Amino acid sequence: MKSDGAIERSRIYPSPNPQVRLEEITYWSDGLKVKGLLAEPIADGKYEGIIYLRGGMQHIGMVRPSRIAQLASNGFVVFAPYYRGNRGGEGRDEFAGPDRQDAVNAVDVLKQSKKIITDRIHLFAFSRGGIMALWTAILRDDITSVVTWAGVSDVVFTYHERQDMRRMMRRVIGGTPNNNPDAYRERTALFRINEFNSSVLIIHGKQDEHVSFEQAVLLENALQRYDKKYETWYFPEYTHYIPPAKNMEIVRDLGDWMRRQGK
Repeated sequence: MKSDGAIERSRIYPSPNPQVRLEEITYWSDGLKVKGLLAEPIADGKYEGIIYLRGGMQHIGMVRPSRIAQLASNGFVVFAPYYRGNRGGEGRDEFAGPDRQDAVNAVDVLKQSKKIITDRIHLFAFSRGGIMALWTAILRDDITSVVTWAGVSDVVFTYHERQDMRRMMRRVIGGTPNNNPDAYRERTALFRINEFNSSVLIIHGKQDEHVSFEQAVLLENALQRYDKKYETWYFPEYTHYIPPAKNMEIVRDLGDWMRRQGK
């Protein structure tokens, strides 16, 4: 068994963008071999890094090569962990339980790229990835900024608002927030927001029915309470998904936002 973040093997992965090189990485996390997708711009240079933290659970919401290549084409090196138990990785996806270490250790994988500026690492999270990003920023001290897009911030809140996810959450987490409150509280990063100093950008559609806008408000309130540096981009007309043209515009804008942070 190798140390956390050590790369076990890699293979070239078909890229949808001729300007971006993709590589599937198998790395070590908590004694498990976990997989993820690395995207690097072909052009020579040194680039800031992004850990992309996917949404969903197991095969739902899996990392899309087109999304990772899109981020890399904006001038970043990007690594997107699949989380344990996915795409042949060992272990079990646990919805921001021990699997949060797969995101934490992904930073060390990203830093092994020869094209990375190692002290400029950002987190970009979507949906379930939001809670993973918050934990990563809490558990590491080398994160420049966090972008959480339609992100989960409170696991208890998620249980109550997503009836369709309750069976999965009871199975994975164990019980309900009523009969096993500690297990749910332990996954909710809002209680430890005071422990990190990264800049945060919250992006959320106010019509979102998958991760309600209230979750963005909960995060904003916690950041405000601890006087953290944050910004919000709220869209009254959008749901969990934003139309492709607007989506691309936001991705470009958030890349520019990332580059301004910590300078």
